[in-house]
Amino acid sequence: MTLTLYGHPFSSYTQKALIALYENDTAFQFRSLEDKQAAGKWAALWPIRRFPLLLDDDRSIMEASVIVEYLDLHHPGRTTLMPRDALAAVDVRFMDRFFDNYIMTPMQRIVFDRLRPEGDRDSFGVAEARRALDTAYGWLNEKMKSGEWAAGEDFSLADCAAAPALFYADWAHPIDTALVNAKAYRRRLLARPSFARAVDEARPYRAYFPLGAPDRD
Repeated sequence: MTLTLYGHPFSSYTQKALIALYENDTAFQFRSLEDKQAAGKWAALWPIRRFPLLLDDDRSIMEASVIVEYLDLHHPGRTTLMPRDALAAVDVRFMDRFFDNYIMTPMQRIVFDRLRPEGDRDSFGVAEARRALDTAYGWLNEKMKSGEWAAGEDFSLADCAAAPALFYADWAHPIDTALVNAKAYRRRLLARPSFARAVDEARPYRAYFPLGAPDRD
């Protein structure tokens, strides 16, 4: 049995999968898409060209959320990332979708707009994305009034999604200082060894952040 993860250390969705692997000290080989040979193999495996991609022997698993659930089923460890109770699992999946759709998506809209030629930028879309983030931050702040993690007392898939989403979103559009619960949750995620490792491994690539990486975190 050989696990290989194709992705990039600075990629938020790659980090989402890496957190799951690091949580359980799962043995795997990381193939960075900085390497042309790895990038070619990845593109051949998944012509849609979205990462990460997990290769388990000859089986390809795409999409970060699916990868995390797959690892929990087929390569379990000390941290159970999906509750065995079906209703509790629904809560975890909802929060996973919340972070991907309502934090990550508007954050990426802001970031990708900066990559456009100046004459093609969408100021209305960026303003709309910033409003969406403010709304999502406010909702999360209320949600995190109680409980240590996003979907209850246990670290889960939801927190694998939250960590890179909040990490980069706060760079693109800072969480208001008044939202103390949301900010405290982000600090807890940064202190989690699995995510701290992913953050450290991505440090050499901070110049890639189109808005300019802040001198923190």
